[in-house]
Amino acid sequence: MPPRRRRKNAPPQSEAARLTNALLSEGFSKRQVAEILGRNSAIVSHFYTRGPGSGAAYTQALHAVVQEVQAGGPRDVASLKTLAGQHVTRRRTKTGRIARVRGKDAVQHAGPGEEWTSGIARAGKQHIASGASRLKPIVDAAAADPDGVVAFTVRASKGRFLMPSDREYPTGRAHHIVERPDGTEERSYGNGATGFDAREFQDRVTASGGDVTAALTGWMVETGRLAEGAKISHLELRGWKRRS
Repeated sequence: MPPRRRRKNAPPQSEAARLTNALLSEGFSKRQVAEILGRNSAIVSHFYTRGPGSGAAYTQALHAVVQEVQAGGPRDVASLKTLAGQHVTRRRTKTGRIARVRGKDAVQHAGPGEEWTSGIARAGKQHIASGASRLKPIVDAAAADPDGVVAFTVRASKGRFLMPSDREYPTGRAHHIVERPDGTEERSYGNGATGFDAREFQDRVTASGGDVTAALTGWMVETGRLAEGAKISHLELRGWKRRS
């Protein structure tokens, strides 16, 4: 007879998960809880899977929402989201800085009163078509510093890139080609410690009426990196301050 498997004790439930359960018992869904917190549903799932400390940044907000609901207050998501927003705290790194938020097409840069050191922003097809304005704050933040530089990851139709990926450029190198099943590929420019002068690129964006897509497309065509008439479908822009 095979030996019995010992049951492993379930890990302690996080406070965020306990409070979420209280809202679920009141008839809310996990998707609604996520919306109330201003996050996606994956964050709520982490409350249950990442140990007793998971969701600590949201416990104060969840406490406030649970108290409001159980006291007979407004139950609509919009009102509860406003309430939660007053209590959500951003996670901090070991050095005390506010941690960057990772998310699809999210703009990331320092908040008010913080020293800007780096940032990243992404734009997909819809934002590309309208000029990728969400990328402009990263350009402006990098250009505001004399040591600010930018780098790009560009996605376009395969075959529209004109230079070999391993060719050296005076101010950087294109590498990390990623081929996509839809016939497009991604190439990166200005990675590493080099980057491109942020102020020069800001001037291009200004000359293009704030259209980041047009500014970058024009630069790539002028420098022989992209075929004339090629369309960029996705764009990631990174900016940072060079270390002294």
